[in-house]
Amino acid sequence: MGTSQTMPPREPARLYLVTPPIGDAGAVADGLADALNAANIAAVLVRLSAGDERTQIERVKALRILIQSNGAALLLDGRPELVVPTEADGAHLVGATAFRAGAGALKPKFIAGCGGLVTRHDAMEAAESGADYVMFGEPGSDGRRPALEAVLERVAWWSEIFQVPCVAYAENLDEVEALAQVGADFVAIGEPVWSGGRDAVAAAAKRLTIVEPVQ
Repeated sequence: MGTSQTMPPREPARLYLVTPPIGDAGAVADGLADALNAANIAAVLVRLSAGDERTQIERVKALRILIQSNGAALLLDGRPELVVPTEADGAHLVGATAFRAGAGALKPKFIAGCGGLVTRHDAMEAAESGADYVMFGEPGSDGRRPALEAVLERVAWWSEIFQVPCVAYAENLDEVEALAQVGADFVAIGEPVWSGGRDAVAAAAKRLTIVEPVQ
C-alpha cells in the first residue's frame, strides 16, 4: 500500500492489566479498584496462585463484579475450564498448542486470546485457529522476555498486515508509548501498576498516544 494513500486514523490503544498471582483476592482488590477508576481499562488478566479448584473459583468471583462493572473484560490466565463457573469473559492461553487445546471450549461465546508466540508462524497459526487477540512480549515461565526492539518489530509487522487485535506487553511505563506507536491495539502492563498504584495507571494511559497516519 503506497504512502500516497490516506490511511484512516487508528483507534487509541487501550490498557490491558495483568495481575500478580492472586492468593488472596482481598489483598489486590483496593489496588485493582484504583486502577480501574484511574483509566479506561479494556481487560484484566487474572493470574491465580496455586490452590484447589474451589478456592481458585472463589478468588475470581470475589473480583468479578469489580472488574466487569467497570467495563473491563475479565480474562483468566491459562484456565479455560474455570471461565464458565467463575462467569469470566474468557481466557488467555499460552502457546499455539495450548490455544488449540483450550479454545474449543471457549469459542464463540467467550474470549480466547493467545500469547507465548515465539515465531511469526506461531502467531499466524493462532490467528487462523480463531484467536480473538495475540499477545507479544510477555515474560516466559522463566520470567524473561524478548528485547524491546524485537517486540516492537513484531507488533509493527502484525499491525501492518493482520486484522486480529494485538496486545503488546510493556515491562515498564517507558515502553507503553513506543508499543502504542508501532500499532498495538492494547498495551498490557503488570508489575508497575501494582507497585505504582493509581498514579502509575494514569501515567500509562497518558502514554497511549496515536501516531498520525502518513499522507
